[in-house]
Amino acid sequence: MNACKPWDAGPSPQQRPPERAHRNDEHHAQHAESSDMSARRRVLMIAYHFPPVAGSSGIQRTLRFVQQLPDFGWEPVVLTVNPMAYERTSDELMAAVPPSVHVERAWCLDTARHLAPFGRYPGALARPDRWMSWKFDGVRRGQKLIERFRPDVIWSTYPIATAHSIGRALQSSSGLPWVADFRDPMAQPDYPTDPRTRQQFEAIEAATLAQATRSVFVTPSAAAHYRKKYPSAAARVELIENGYDEESFTSLPPQALAATTSDCITLLHSGIVYPSERDPTQLFEALRRMVDEAGLQPGQLKLRFRAAVHDDLLHALAARYDVAAFVEMLPPVGYREALAEMQAVDGLLVLQAANCNQQIPAKLYEYLRCHKPIVGLTDPQGDTAALLRQANGPLVCPLDDAGAIAALLQRFVNSADARKAAAPDPAFVRSVSRHARAQELARLLDSVATVGGARRA
Repeated sequence: MNACKPWDAGPSPQQRPPERAHRNDEHHAQHAESSDMSARRRVLMIAYHFPPVAGSSGIQRTLRFVQQLPDFGWEPVVLTVNPMAYERTSDELMAAVPPSVHVERAWCLDTARHLAPFGRYPGALARPDRWMSWKFDGVRRGQKLIERFRPDVIWSTYPIATAHSIGRALQSSSGLPWVADFRDPMAQPDYPTDPRTRQQFEAIEAATLAQATRSVFVTPSAAAHYRKKYPSAAARVELIENGYDEESFTSLPPQALAATTSDCITLLHSGIVYPSERDPTQLFEALRRMVDEAGLQPGQLKLRFRAAVHDDLLHALAARYDVAAFVEMLPPVGYREALAEMQAVDGLLVLQAANCNQQIPAKLYEYLRCHKPIVGLTDPQGDTAALLRQANGPLVCPLDDAGAIAALLQRFVNSADARKAAAPDPAFVRSVSRHARAQELARLLDSVATVGGARRA
């Protein structure tokens, strides 16, 4: 299995100072303790990505579980990091955290920002990740949370490996059932690229699969891979996919982002364009072919890249293939503005290389909810293509085949019927909401709490 980074940045909220974004967590605690929650079970949720972090779509999985698990009888208690650990912050999603939820923020530094006075830092201080300092205060605070709230289950989530290290330590000291939410594959043959970091990933992965009551992945191929890789843990590997949050789509802001005009087709890629895992080179070559072979003119098609991060790469490719007139690169916007833009364009673009066949971009579920045509430039054998086929999406071809991309895009531009046919099936879209995923997680928590015999006194 080849490496693929977790989908870690869709359009992101604008940066704000951490002190402005930090909610009064003591108020949360007082509210939680004064409420009668004796009828509920509790789950201690360990997650790095949590409001006010900005710049990562990975926040949505944990945040929506925290919001929606109470609908199914589970009261979350959150253990995360202090806002200074985040490179960028925003208070945009702070209001989405229910006031009754206790949020504990452990001391944590970002090695690359806080421990690199001359731009360099010892590698040992960034293994398994740049937030490894979180473990020390995280375990201490986690033990106090267990004493105070007496949770029935511990839940920790990747892609920050230290979260699983904290979960494992707390499981060892408490004996509570532990659900390890891996999301995507962790240790891979060429990821992380640093051999020592990869060795630590492998050790954390193996220890977690051995000790966790359940290990959860978000794609069928990833779950199948881990069942095969760790046969002794195969019966404890579960699948809970990502989804979209319906509430995020209510009362969206007015679309003022120059989305489309009647005579120009706008195709939007929302989020990071990784140079390897989402290499757009063949896409730009396909644009050149459309100009040379089909007479594509400026004003017929616009490829919009929102919050791509690697804008220099996109500009270089546009210059190399002389297609700048068909491409625009735009900066990050707020989360809800990004959703509004997705709903306003003519189509949505997914880039996913074959080395990511066991992963599905979390943003794809929000694409589905927008009910817009989706163009999937991805390996037809991968999980991303499989999800698009389930959603009735016919516009799929390999990311590394310029000829196939040119033919697909030409069909998209020329035919309104082709665009209409590429819109997701509404019934399927309803089945992949985050509320449905929260119900799946609640059922899993019910089963492990019963098996583990954990009960609050």
